[in-house]
Amino acid sequence: MATYDFVFSSLGLDDWCSEGKSDAPMSMAQLLSKSKGEETTDVSIWELPFPSMDALNKACPAFPQSRELTKGLEEGFLAVKDGLSVVLDPITQPLSWALDGALFAMLSAPWWIIIPILMAIVFLVSKSWKLVAFVALSFAGLAFIDYYEYAMQTLAIIFVCAFLCVLLGVPIGIAMSRSDNLQRGMIPILDMLQTLPPFVYLIPLIFLFSVTESKLYGIAIILYAIVPVIRLTNLGIRLVDKDVIEAADAFGMTARQKLYKVQIPLALPNIMAGVNQTIMMSLAMVVIASLVSAPGLGVLVLRGIRNLELGVGLVSGLGIVILAVILDRVTKASLARINAAQKQ
Repeated sequence: MATYDFVFSSLGLDDWCSEGKSDAPMSMAQLLSKSKGEETTDVSIWELPFPSMDALNKACPAFPQSRELTKGLEEGFLAVKDGLSVVLDPITQPLSWALDGALFAMLSAPWWIIIPILMAIVFLVSKSWKLVAFVALSFAGLAFIDYYEYAMQTLAIIFVCAFLCVLLGVPIGIAMSRSDNLQRGMIPILDMLQTLPPFVYLIPLIFLFSVTESKLYGIAIILYAIVPVIRLTNLGIRLVDKDVIEAADAFGMTARQKLYKVQIPLALPNIMAGVNQTIMMSLAMVVIASLVSAPGLGVLVLRGIRNLELGVGLVSGLGIVILAVILDRVTKASLARINAAQKQ
C-alpha cells in the first residue's frame, strides 16, 4: 500500500487512479527499483514524505508526476520556438554583425596597430602613464605566450556587449527614475536576471538560435550584464538633490533640460559605477559563453577543464584576470576624473 492511498480512497477516486497511467519517463531510481523487484511498503510517520507530485503519483498513477510538468514546459517552448525565431532572428541579426565585425577588426589589424591604439585610448580616459605602461606590458606578455589573439577576441566581445548594455541600459534606467510604476514593474525582472545562474541563460537561447551564430552568446552576455547599469542609472538620478531640481525649476528649465543638464551630470558617478560592474560581468559571462562557441580566453579555460591541462587553464585564467584589472582600472580612472571635475 502506497503512503497516500488513503487520500484518494477517502475522496472516492479509486476507479480514476486504477485507470490512470503516467506518460512521463521513469527516473533512474524508479528503473533500479523496478529491476530489483522492490515494492512500496508502509512507512512510519517519522519517514512520511511530503505529499509531492511524485509521492501522490505512487499512490495514484493517474496523478501527474513532476517530470510531466517539466516535459510540458519543454513541449510548450518547442511549440512556440519557430514563431519566436521568426520574430527574434531579424531583430537580433545586427548583434551578430557587430560581434563578427569587431572580431574581424581586432584580428585582422596587426598587433603594432592595435596595442598602440589601446594604449592611446587608456591614456585619453585615465591620463595616467603608469596605467598605460601596465596595459602595454600586459598585452606584450599575453602576446609573448601566444595568447594575444584570444585576448583580442575577448576584448572585442566585451566592447560590443558592454556598449550595447550601456546603450540600452541607461535609457531604461532613466525611464525607471521618472516613473514609479515602471520601476515597480522592472524590479522583479531585474531581480530575476541578476539571480538566475549564468548557465540558465544559455538553455532557451540554444533552442532559439544556431550555436554557430554570434548572437547566441551575445544575447546571453547582454542579459546577464545589463542589470547593474540599469539599477545604478535609476538610483543615481533618484539621488539627485531635490534642492537642485527646485532651482532648475525656478530657472524655468524643461523636463528634458533638467535631465540632460542637471540630473545626468550629477548622476554620472553612479552611472559610471554601473558601467564598471557591467564590464566586469560581461567578462565573467564571456568565459561561460565559451560553452556555446564564444571565442576568446574562455575557450582555453574550457580546454583546460576538458583535457585536464592544468597549465593552460591557469595561464588563461591569469589572462582573464589581467583583462579584468585593466578594464576595472580604466573605468575607475575615468570615474575619478569625473568626480574631480564635478568638485571644481
